[in-house]
Amino acid sequence: MSNDTTLEIYDTTLRDGTQGEGVNLSLADKLSLTQSLDWLGVDFIEGGWPGSNPKDEAYFEQVKELSLNNAKISAFGSTRRAKVTAAEDANLQKLVASGADLCCIFGKTWDLHVTDALRITLEQNLEMIADSVAFLKAETGKTVFYDAEHFFDGYKANNSYGLDTLEAAWKAGAERLILCDTNGGALPHEVSAAVAAVFERIPDAKLGIHVHNDGGLAVANTLAAVEAGCIHIQGTINGVGERCGNVDLCSVISNLELKMGYKCLPDENVKRITEISRLVWEKANLIGPNNQPFVGKSAFAHKGGIHVSAVQRNALTYEHVAPEAVGNERRILISELSGRSNVLDKLANRYPQLTDNDVISAVLNEIQNQENAGFSYEAAEASFDLLVRRHVGEHRKIFDLEYYRVHGIGTHGGENVLVEATAKLSVNGDPQLCAAEGNGPVDALSHALLKALTPGYPVLKDLNLVDFKVRVVNSADGTAAKVRVLIEHRFHHRRFSTIGVSENIIDASWMALVEACEYAVLSAEDEKAANAKA
Repeated sequence: MSNDTTLEIYDTTLRDGTQGEGVNLSLADKLSLTQSLDWLGVDFIEGGWPGSNPKDEAYFEQVKELSLNNAKISAFGSTRRAKVTAAEDANLQKLVASGADLCCIFGKTWDLHVTDALRITLEQNLEMIADSVAFLKAETGKTVFYDAEHFFDGYKANNSYGLDTLEAAWKAGAERLILCDTNGGALPHEVSAAVAAVFERIPDAKLGIHVHNDGGLAVANTLAAVEAGCIHIQGTINGVGERCGNVDLCSVISNLELKMGYKCLPDENVKRITEISRLVWEKANLIGPNNQPFVGKSAFAHKGGIHVSAVQRNALTYEHVAPEAVGNERRILISELSGRSNVLDKLANRYPQLTDNDVISAVLNEIQNQENAGFSYEAAEASFDLLVRRHVGEHRKIFDLEYYRVHGIGTHGGENVLVEATAKLSVNGDPQLCAAEGNGPVDALSHALLKALTPGYPVLKDLNLVDFKVRVVNSADGTAAKVRVLIEHRFHHRRFSTIGVSENIIDASWMALVEACEYAVLSAEDEKAANAKA
C-alpha cells in the first residue's frame, strides 16, 4: 500500500516515558538518547518540563550544545494557573527561558477536571488556554503545540465543551492540537468518531494523537487516529510510561511505514527501530519483553517444527514482515517441539554436510529426551553446540574429574562467610588439585575449576561468569524437585549460555560450569584453525 502522507513523529520518551515505574534516566542518558533519537529521524524530541526539577533545567541548557540533524527540541508545561495572568505564571516563564525550539503545553478538556480539580468555571478554563497559547507565541515567536488532556473522556462527557477547548487553543495560535487519551481507555471507533467531530468544528486544524495503553489498544487507537486524519503522533520508544505505558512508537512506526504506506522517518530509517529499542532499554537499565512486537528477541523466533519447515520455503507463511525491515533477525529455536527442519536450519552454516540423516535423527531424539528430563536448549545454545559435537564426532573432554567438594556454606557471628570449593582433575594427563574461595558455592566452584584448567588452557583467562539463573523444574516435588541452572559467560567479547539439571543445585551448577569451559576451549580451537586456513 502506498500513501503520499508524511507524518510527524514526536518522541516523549525523555519526559513522559520517565514517569513509568522503574524508568530513570540520568542527564547524560537523556542527552545521549537525544542524539540517538535524532539519528533515528524523529521530528520532535520532548526533553522535559523546565522548572519541574534541576535535571530538566540542566537538560535544556546542555542540549543547545548538541548538533542535531532532524529533530527539534520541545519543552513541556501546562497552561497558566487560574489566579494569575500568563505573563505572571512561573511555569510559562520557564518555558520561555528554556530556549527550546518549540513549546507543548497541556490544558483541561474534561469538564469534570475543570470543576472538580481546578475548581474554576468552564469559561475561566477557556481563558486560561487561550491566554497561555497566545503568551507563548508572543514571547518566543516559535511554534506552540497544545495537548488536550483527557480529550476523549472530555468529549464523551460533554462533547460541545471538549471542542470548545480545542477551538480556544487553535484561535490563540496553536499550530497542532494533540488529542490525548490520558487514561488510556478509549476504543478505536471512539477515537475515529471524535477526530471526525474535531474536523467538523475546526476543518483546517492540524491534529495530533497522544494515547496511553491502559486498555491494551494504544497502537490500534493511534492507527485509527491517523486513518481519521491526524498527522502528528506522540509516543515513546518501547511504550515506556506511567501505569501501562504510552503508545509504543516502535510498533506504530513499523505498522505505518511497512503496512500502511505512510512516511514517518527519513529514507529507510525504520531499519533502525530495533537498535533504538534496545538502546532505550539499556539506558533505562531494564530488560524489554522478548515478545515485544517487531523489535523483541522473540518477534521472529520459530520453535514449532512445522512452522520452521514452512518458513524455510517461504518466510511469509509465519512472518508478517521481514525481520530485517526493522533491523531484527530470524531465530530458529531448538526444543522438544522441534522437527528436523529446526535442527537442519540451525546447523546449516556450521555443518553444511549434514542432511536429513541418522545424525539429525539422533540429535533430535536426544533433545526431546533431555527436555523431558528438564533441560531447555532455547537459551543455552552453547550446550546445544556441545550436544551436536558429540553426535558428529567433534567433541572431546578437556579434563577428567576425580572429585569436587564444596565447604563452609553458612554464616559466622551473623555474617556471611566465604565458601571454599576444591576440585581434583586430570588435565591432559596432569593431575590438578585446586581450592578457591567465593561468594557462594557456584562462585567458589567456578574459581576452583578455572584455577585447575587455566594452566593447560590459557584461553580460559578470558572467560567470565556474568549471569546465573535457577528455576525449579517441577515444583510439585517440593524440596526434592529438580532444578535447572542456566549460566551465562562472556568470552572474547561475546556471550553464551550453558545449562545443567539435577535434584542437587550444586551438581546442576557444576554441569553448566563444565560445559562453559568446554565450549570456550573448543570454540577457541575452531577459531584458531579457521584463521590458520585463511
